[in-house]
Amino acid sequence: MNVTATALDGVLAIEPRVFTDARGYFVESFNQRQFRDLVAPGVSFVQDNQSFSCKGVVRGLHYQVQPKAQGKLVRAVAGEIFDVAIDIRQGSPRFGQWVGIRLSADNNRQLWIPEGFAHGFQVLSETATVLYKTTDYWSAAHERAIRWDDPALAIDWPLKTEPIISDKDRNAPLLADITPG
Repeated sequence: MNVTATALDGVLAIEPRVFTDARGYFVESFNQRQFRDLVAPGVSFVQDNQSFSCKGVVRGLHYQVQPKAQGKLVRAVAGEIFDVAIDIRQGSPRFGQWVGIRLSADNNRQLWIPEGFAHGFQVLSETATVLYKTTDYWSAAHERAIRWDDPALAIDWPLKTEPIISDKDRNAPLLADITPG
């Protein structure tokens, strides 16, 4: 496993080893011991979530507040997405800054997004299936969102077409109006 820091402290790009031969490939997509040693000591996952979306869909920007804040380990198991993490840690010198990385079934990259960050993605391929592990259970009472197109964030979404987005995400508050994670 190769772990690379991003511009946001704690958000890490992870590239597992891929073994290929004439039959295809093999990837160990998660190993708790390696994750603990190389990424996030003391973190354990309690829930796996999977979504299927069509090209142009934007999901997010989602997070949960304490005491149900979630860390997420995100990967695309089919297709390609542009995955985004936004620093919403109160008092952080990088508050409101974001990083984006392309995750795909072809590159096998994953993104570790710790607590205190909002998360979202845009589907770049015709369809995409995204799988992500979370460090706490989903809680409707603690769920929050930031509007995907907030000018204060200025996220450079790769697809410039009108996104397919839920009413809930379209009506999410701006960064200036949120409860930080």
